[in-house]
Amino acid sequence: MNNYSDHGTALLRISLGSIFIAHSLYLKLVVFTLPGTAGFFESIGLPAMLAYITFAAEAIGGIALLVGYQARWAALALIPFALGATWAHTNSGWIFSNPGGGWEYPLFLTITLATIVFQGNGSFALQRK
Repeated sequence: MNNYSDHGTALLRISLGSIFIAHSLYLKLVVFTLPGTAGFFESIGLPAMLAYITFAAEAIGGIALLVGYQARWAALALIPFALGATWAHTNSGWIFSNPGGGWEYPLFLTITLATIVFQGNGSFALQRK
């Protein structure tokens, strides 16, 4: 990749990492709380324990993406969680500003994660591969 492509990949990777950290450490831990998130998971038919697994995956994967360490593997590991979020929001319609949030935003996250799987860390990463 040339430098511009590397920088573009880095911007995407860092943005994704920031989003996943915000969704785990802030949204799930602070705003909704972990028990509240577990309750939501149960309300849509998922096991409560999956909320805690999702929280950990998003936090660890988000940090890995942010710093550029094993970004391909982190992105690949986060894809099922992003697809799960897409599924969880399907009844709310397309637009994420709808009550309950829509499914276009988590689908976009899924696609951008797949882009990192293909492109790797980019520049400004702890690991350059």
